[in-house]
Amino acid sequence: MTARFFKRQQFQSHQSKRILLIEDNDVNRILLDDYLNYCGYDVRSLSEASTFFSTIEQFQPKLILLDLKLPDIDGYTLLEKMHKSPDYVNIPVIVVSALAFKADQQRALDLGACRYFIKPVNLIDLIQAIEEELALNSK
Repeated sequence: MTARFFKRQQFQSHQSKRILLIEDNDVNRILLDDYLNYCGYDVRSLSEASTFFSTIEQFQPKLILLDLKLPDIDGYTLLEKMHKSPDYVNIPVIVVSALAFKADQQRALDLGACRYFIKPVNLIDLIQAIEEELALNSK
């Protein structure tokens, strides 16, 4: 599918590495989901946040990729709720957003995001960040 257009990276198998992707733009979500699956990750994708917390409970992701501008609730609110919950506070969240202002980035980081990428995202850099965060949290 779409991932065949990307140079395959030399990463180990990540089937046990579950990633929850929340992205409302269909094209962005499908492309990113496809690429992460191609790299060997187990991905669950949501187009809106209405089932965010129930999906976390069921899927138990090791990392979350979060867009900030969602149709039903903004990503900042999700970050804030996660940060206040002992069940979710240890799940690393990488924000992938079109919001490019420093204030937006700082607000997301202050609310608990561990990294912030501005769209369009460099996929190699994103995979590297995912790997680093998963390694930090596997200790």
